[in-house]
Amino acid sequence: MCFFDDLQQCPSIPPVPIMQNEVGDMVDLYVPRKCSATNRIITAKDHASVQINIGHVDANGLYNGSFTTFALSGFVRAQGDADGSLDRLWQQKRAEIKQ
Repeated sequence: MCFFDDLQQCPSIPPVPIMQNEVGDMVDLYVPRKCSATNRIITAKDHASVQINIGHVDANGLYNGSFTTFALSGFVRAQGDADGSLDRLWQQKRAEIKQ
């Protein structure tokens, strides 16, 4: 048992690693993907999920180097809603980026 006020000074409890980047911001080891259509977390066992990058083009139709990423879960794809969801999401994003 440890009677220290600060648990970091307690010799019986091992120190907890703190995940920080060079700037000092807290970062996580694993950030799970979320389905863009349903906002559900895509689990590691969802082998039917896909991640699609849609490239941005300029007025001449040339790729300008930027893209938008959408992740669709296997549930959405199994329901047959992937095409409609992707179209809806892209129309919303296209209005945001004014393309």
